[in-house]
Order: sequence, then structure tokens, then C-alpha cells
Amino acid sequence: MTDELLVDLDANGIMTVTFNRPKSMNALNRATTEALLATIERAEAEARVLVLRGNDRAFSSGADLGAVNDAGDDSAKQTGGILDVINVIVERLKNLAIPSVAGVSGAAAGVGCSLALACDYIVMSEKSYFMLAFTKIGLMPDGGATALVAASAGRHRAMRMALTAEKVQAATALDWGLASEVAAPADWQARTAEVAVTLAAGAPLAYRETRRAINAASLDGLTAALDREAEGQARLLSSADNKEGVAAFLEKRQATFTGN
Repeated sequence: MTDELLVDLDANGIMTVTFNRPKSMNALNRATTEALLATIERAEAEARVLVLRGNDRAFSSGADLGAVNDAGDDSAKQTGGILDVINVIVERLKNLAIPSVAGVSGAAAGVGCSLALACDYIVMSEKSYFMLAFTKIGLMPDGGATALVAASAGRHRAMRMALTAEKVQAATALDWGLASEVAAPADWQARTAEVAVTLAAGAPLAYRETRRAINAASLDGLTAALDREAEGQARLLSSADNKEGVAAFLEKRQATFTGN
């Protein structure tokens, strides 16, 4: 386990997992994603409800591009390795035997967006947003985002998010069906906890069958989407456009893409 992922299991059977990498806006590296996967497996055995949350500034800003950049020529392998773990996590969240709740404040970008949307219930702070910023660095959405966003918001809104990389603010996310509810900035943590307490007191078997039926109806194509994303992303990670996009991001400048 890592101190970059805080885990608490309370007397109600609520396991709260908090991303704890504030300097990187809770960007995810390999160690954090592996710890998260192990924690989700533990939650299924020990908890009645799983809560994923970040801090006021960010739920998660996605994959840690700084760590990937430090990998040098091995950056594509590094990114692919994180994505492999994220894909397993997203499938586990979909098939989890217990309900899951995401408490979102600040940024939920990239795979951070995917992790939140993979949960059953999403409480967003009024000052939070979803963002699929992949095309800004010459990549495509991954972590199941192509299926998760489309299942909740529809094809054209999914295309809009993916192609424009715009920030979808909490009020719009609620209107589009990407969130369950929106809370005031001072209340999102308390409201997330209240939802978790309510779910923890519910009927576990009924929840399991309900989740299975709804996810089968709306996310039956998630596994195929993850496979398509992995194949497409592998090609894009080796492109000159991706190298330029990451360099531009780290250097805080406009990228110049050539289609190579």
C-alpha cells in the first residue's frame, strides 16, 4: 500500500478511498493504480459500500504525465502499464458486488473522469468538472471513457467532450446525466458520506442484482470499448504527435501537431 492512497473502513462498512497526491492534483501513477486495484478487491470482501474521492482541488487529474515523461524513451510502455491497471479497475467497479460512490471536487480529468463515471452514484461539488483532455496531447480517451460517457450523456455529447477537450462543469454534467447530484462546495464531502451511509443500510442482495441489470443494459459493451481504446492508444502513444503533445503540456505551450 502507499500513503498516496488513504483507506478508511468505518463501523457502517463504508470503505472510503482518498487519492492523496495533492501536488499533482491526484494524478495517477503505477503505484497508486496498483494500490487502488488491491483496495477495490479488499472492499468487495470487507465493505458494504465503496467511496472514491479526492480533495477540494481535484478528484484526479488523470495519468501522471510528469512520471511518464521521467520514463524517457520508455514513456509509451509506462503509460500503457498504467492503462492496463486502470482498465482492470474500471471493469471491477462495473462488476463490483457492492455499490460505489464517487465524491468529485475540482478536476476529474482523463482517467480520473473514467474512474468517477464507473461508480454507481456521483456527488459533484458545484466547482468541479469533467474533462477528456486526451486530444490535447495527441491521444484518444481511454479507461472506458468512450463507453462510460456515451452511456450516460449520449453519442454527440461524448464526441463533444472527446474532440473539444472542454471542461464540463458540474451543473452541465448533472443536466447531461453524468452526475447523480451536485452539492455546494462546502457540502460535497458531507453529502458524499450521507449517500454512502444510506446505501450501507440497504439490502446488499437487491443492490447486487439491480446493479447487474442496469450495467448489463447500459454498459454491456464496456469490455469491447476497453479493448478498442487499448489498441488505438497503443498506436497513438508511439506517434510524433503524442510526443509533441506531452512536451507542449509540460512546457505550457501550444502543441503543433503534424499527423505523424
